[in-house]
Amino acid sequence: MVENIPPRTGGRLLVEALAANGVERVFCVPGESYLAALDALYDSGIPVTVARHEGGAAMMAEAFGKLSGRPGICFVTRGPGATNAAAGLHVAMQDSTPMILFVGQVGRDMREREAFQEIDYRRMFGSVVKWVAEIDSAERVPEFVSRAFHVAVAGRPGPVVLALPEDMLRETAAVPVAAAAEPVETYPGLTQTAQLQKLLWAAQRPFAILGGARWSEKALASVARFAERFDLPVAVSFRRQGLFDHEHPNFAGDVGVGINPALAARIRAADLLLLIGGRMGEMPSQGYTLIGIPEPDQTLVHVHADADELGRVYRPALAINATPNGFAAQLEVVHPPVSIPWGAETRAANAAYRAWSEPTPRDLDGVDMGPVIKALGARLPADAILTNGAGNYAVWLHRYHRFRAPGTQLAPTSGSMGYGVPAAVAAKLRHPERIVVAFAGDGCFQMTGLEFGTAVQAGAAIVVVVVDNGMYGTIRMHQERHYPERVVATPLVNPDFAAFARAYGGHGETVATTGDFMPAFERALASGKPAILHVKVDPEAITPSSTIGAIRGAGRR
Repeated sequence: MVENIPPRTGGRLLVEALAANGVERVFCVPGESYLAALDALYDSGIPVTVARHEGGAAMMAEAFGKLSGRPGICFVTRGPGATNAAAGLHVAMQDSTPMILFVGQVGRDMREREAFQEIDYRRMFGSVVKWVAEIDSAERVPEFVSRAFHVAVAGRPGPVVLALPEDMLRETAAVPVAAAAEPVETYPGLTQTAQLQKLLWAAQRPFAILGGARWSEKALASVARFAERFDLPVAVSFRRQGLFDHEHPNFAGDVGVGINPALAARIRAADLLLLIGGRMGEMPSQGYTLIGIPEPDQTLVHVHADADELGRVYRPALAINATPNGFAAQLEVVHPPVSIPWGAETRAANAAYRAWSEPTPRDLDGVDMGPVIKALGARLPADAILTNGAGNYAVWLHRYHRFRAPGTQLAPTSGSMGYGVPAAVAAKLRHPERIVVAFAGDGCFQMTGLEFGTAVQAGAAIVVVVVDNGMYGTIRMHQERHYPERVVATPLVNPDFAAFARAYGGHGETVATTGDFMPAFERALASGKPAILHVKVDPEAITPSSTIGAIRGAGRR
């Protein structure tokens, strides 16, 4: 035994390690396989939020990690609990979010027998997370947890899975808990900084795209000053819209689904492209068409915290292995040329964005989401948090809402349905003083809608806007495009979502016209309860600029 250190159970050591790392909250669905860890949480001072489904719990932890920059923590039981949680791990991996999933496991004396709910987590999660391991003894708990925190936040952040054998959690050991893990910042070298300035001075049509994770408010402020000094047009990557103020005169739009054609043309025509923090995957690159592979048509400067991402898809002219914070800290020494030739193009890019983000009312039945998003934007404070999952309904939000501040968008770059509601719960628990609005399609909501019960139980007064068109709209759109009128597996029979909210003790209203939305929204806020607004939209309104009929007609040709 280590002198003066009392023996504690593996479960107690685990929770002490979480506390040492500053964990603010744990999300879980309880299970008998990790009861010793649950018992240690009882008097730990770390709040525990109980979800209705492990997928919801994992998405809550992922969203918490997005907002905090520290690993979101989730506990699930073995077997079905772990498989249910996989959706949240996939979001964390593709979104570069720090997260740790603790999974109960069979006792060590039962391994390799396919015991009750036994799974080999290394094989199961090996390609979905950054690291997966099983803690084999209580005395190694501090070591494994310390490494898990380091891996989750290092380089390109992501999820880690630690399996917890049930008997290990009850075993005792007299060992100290490690200090908190801190992410390592990396910085550009002086030569790289000089090369960046040289490339900027030689450019005629430079363009910057911000993306990825590990951004601080200070770093974003530095990048905004850099854009102002160089008068650069700046866009944000898919579902990273909080990285740049949409009201800034240098903002050029978001590089995502349903991209402004003028923005796509500007990126292709750029002679110098600064990709800062992001990977420029399939969705922002428009199916890998905006940038040539492996040799870009533009002179590419790629800045990323993980050296493995540099040259992995695109071969940059200048590769800078630096975190967003480290890169931004060096921008003050990069000086603009005496004369900036691209100022008029920056103004044109901003004007094109503003025109694209102004909704045009449409003559369709039900609620018109364009004017609704515009009215919400005028009503919400700059720090309001908006969440969504996947579906065509999100295109209205991404196109027409002008995000003003960091940490105001929680949306899965992985395109996972069901993300909006659990993400909103996590956001409201971390920022109870801020307005949190979740957007979900009728299909998207029903993936994780039971987490509305978690919001009620936790006192998280979110407002959920359920956009109901009676179908899996995105799939129906593609179905009509490729197989016109052969509709199968996409219609939905839906409940009264407002009544669902009231059944849980929340506030619920049905909204059938555009003019009724904002009064209903104000009543939802005033209720002080978790609320659902059941918004009825015309099924024909499949995108902001097209209809089912038009897509079907084009598919026939």
